[in-house]
Amino acid sequence: MLTFFSDTDCDITPKECAEYGIKMISMPYTVGDKVIRPYVDFEEFDAHAFYDMLRRGTMPTTSAMSEDFYVKTFEPEFAAGNDILYVHFSAATSNTFNIMEMAVNKLLEKYPGRKFTHIDTKGITALSYNIVLEIADLLKAGKTVEEIVEWATVEVPKFPMYFFADDLKFFRRSGRVSGLAATMGGLIGIRPIIHLDDTGTMVSIGKETGRAKAIARLVNYVVELGDDVKGHRVLIGHTDVPEIAAEAERQLKEKFGDDLNVIIHNVNPTIGSHCGPNALGICFHAIHR
Repeated sequence: MLTFFSDTDCDITPKECAEYGIKMISMPYTVGDKVIRPYVDFEEFDAHAFYDMLRRGTMPTTSAMSEDFYVKTFEPEFAAGNDILYVHFSAATSNTFNIMEMAVNKLLEKYPGRKFTHIDTKGITALSYNIVLEIADLLKAGKTVEEIVEWATVEVPKFPMYFFADDLKFFRRSGRVSGLAATMGGLIGIRPIIHLDDTGTMVSIGKETGRAKAIARLVNYVVELGDDVKGHRVLIGHTDVPEIAAEAERQLKEKFGDDLNVIIHNVNPTIGSHCGPNALGICFHAIHR
């Protein structure tokens, strides 16, 4: 038997877990001295309340998981005779995967007959979400783990995500975006345009002044780089700006047709702690990232 894991930094929710048989790993964030685990400490994510809290000045923090956590998460599957496939967010953005590797290596020594396969989406939020759903479809269609790994080798580099945010203090604090300082300059109202490169690293690639220009630029990337866009989902992830997400969807459907398969969703709170409120990103199938 195979157990399919993913994590909340990929924006999956209990709904997808129930539909596709995914076991969820909840990636925590900390507010004050309270550690909060999405969909463990609450059943539904109230995105508006969370991002309003950030607007009022709260600055949540995040941290890597412990080795013991991964042992406790994966060992029951190995003990039951199951292999594991874990599709996760970018290893380049967190030390948690180095810790996970140590835990898995210990478990594989204890359970030598078992297999652990992990696929790095080299993304976060909408990008990872898109790939998780694609792989879930492949599993549902009866594809083997080996076939899925082959698919991922070719296809993961073909799912880019471009995004922007209003409040740069969250990006400044996270320190996870390469080239951001040069992009920001000293200007007010600047929205850095960021994407995830082939290593899964967030890179600032430009800037726009005003939301309208920022949205137009993201949509233009879909037009310029898109490959079989309508044959795949287009995901729009946002941090409590549904009206901007709706405008991005309108512009995309204007370009590609009303039958474009667009999914609009809330960015999970753990990743949202790094990009802050009023952010929006688009993930699509492309010729390259």
